[in-house]
Amino acid sequence: MKKNILILSTSPRKGGNSDTLADEFARGAQDAGHKAEKIRLAGKSIGFCRGCLACQKTRRCVVQDDASAIVEKMLSADALVFATPIYFYEMSGQMKTLLDRSNPLFPADYAFREIYLLAASADENSDSMDGAAKGLQGWIDCFERAELAGVLRGTGLDAVGAAKNAPLILKAAYDMGKSV
Repeated sequence: MKKNILILSTSPRKGGNSDTLADEFARGAQDAGHKAEKIRLAGKSIGFCRGCLACQKTRRCVVQDDASAIVEKMLSADALVFATPIYFYEMSGQMKTLLDRSNPLFPADYAFREIYLLAASADENSDSMDGAAKGLQGWIDCFERAELAGVLRGTGLDAVGAAKNAPLILKAAYDMGKSV
């Protein structure tokens, strides 16, 4: 079955390590016959959630910025992929802000069932991504029909462009995309 996959690259750097992993995931998914769209958050205007909860009734956020269009695409995707650099053992602030702004999805009839995390860390230890995985799992727990289907832990990516010289990590991202 052909799936509609939305990849959210949350790195502030175009061509950064997590962005590179997102590209490889997309390539694998497309080679498997799926539709894969990547949205880069860099350059987007995404403000903080105000906590007003108006979206729980209207299914629309009162903050008018780029997040509304992204959340609308999230609603209809079969699978969501979040690619993030690891900052201080956590997901990027851009990713967390988008997760908070996706609150209009909570009461909606969302399509996504599978959620993937692609994380890139300078740290060599795979547990350096546990905070990001736990944070994303907390978001997923609010969507009872969704599950964390895979986590790619791109460790040791300590410089801009390091992922391009990490064939095993690139292959893992490609293979994860192909297996969706």
